[in-house]
Amino acid sequence: DPALTNFVWAVVETNPRVQAARAAMEASRARDSAAGRPLYNPELEADYESAVDSTWEVGIGQTLDWSGKRKARASAAASDRHAVEAEYLATRRDLAVDLLSGLTLYQVGVQRDTLAAERERVMRDFAQLAERRFDAGDLNQVEADLATLASIDAQIQRATAAADLAEAKQAVRHLTLHSESDRWPSVDSNLPVMPTVNDPQKWVMDLPEVLAAQRRVDSADALVDLRERERRPDPTLSLRGGREDDSTLVGVTLSVPLYIRNSFKYEVSAAVAERDQAQQIVDDLLRRAYARFVSASERYQLARDAWQGWEQVGQLSLQRQGDLLQRMWEAGELSTTDFLVQLRQTLDTRDSALDLQLTMW
Repeated sequence: DPALTNFVWAVVETNPRVQAARAAMEASRARDSAAGRPLYNPELEADYESAVDSTWEVGIGQTLDWSGKRKARASAAASDRHAVEAEYLATRRDLAVDLLSGLTLYQVGVQRDTLAAERERVMRDFAQLAERRFDAGDLNQVEADLATLASIDAQIQRATAAADLAEAKQAVRHLTLHSESDRWPSVDSNLPVMPTVNDPQKWVMDLPEVLAAQRRVDSADALVDLRERERRPDPTLSLRGGREDDSTLVGVTLSVPLYIRNSFKYEVSAAVAERDQAQQIVDDLLRRAYARFVSASERYQLARDAWQGWEQVGQLSLQRQGDLLQRMWEAGELSTTDFLVQLRQTLDTRDSALDLQLTMW
């Protein structure tokens, strides 16, 4: 439905949750670009000494990325960017699901409110007819009171349905600012046949949240590599030139930090533990996602089959049932109690059909 598609896209694009995820994605891209830049900048040195002889020197020093830290940083930042991009897609998907769920909840709520209004009308008419029959001596006091209680119960159910409808509206309104319910698109209940799934695991692996978690593992792997490279010292090479009185001075300095007091091994241990944690999270997420996928497929097929049966047979049968019950009670072929029990069963079945529609969605 183009109207539904355009509505969902418009809401998703302007939602603050998605915009925040998009900002996080832009920040991760900027960090990725920054990580690819050189790690060390050159240093300019100048020295002047005035004594018996005047001495001055000018030099330039550069720390060398001897252990490949720049490459490791770039790899870690790229993996993090991929994870944030997958999380952005997951945020968009989750918001679209929330919106569609809210629309279906509202649509079913409207139908349930209509059914509750019909129940209230039927029970009110029945109570008035029962009162007239009681006045004529055709019903006893117990049956008349039973009809009155049924009418009051229908009023309570109508109020409950109206409250549920208001809550369903809220579920959509908090995603669609300044949007009126009469402008919301309808959701078609004729859902497609479940496609044949030859490789459920592949479908699960393509889920945005699974992709994001897997990218977090890649990022953790890259961080382990970076921490290991950071344990290797990088030398600094300096070139100097100057004059001492009438003599020309030229010098070369090579300095290497000594990681004696701190070898940074615990940073590596922490990175390895975080990588193991990320992998366990992925494994757990995959198991739960696969179970949800299989369960949802089965429940969808069952609900869809039941819904088709309801559309083909159930609705017409209930329509005939309601009319027949009314005639039988008025003809005295049904007691008031039996009539109410069967009428409520008819209305409850229609309400259950709405639950089935919501379950299918």
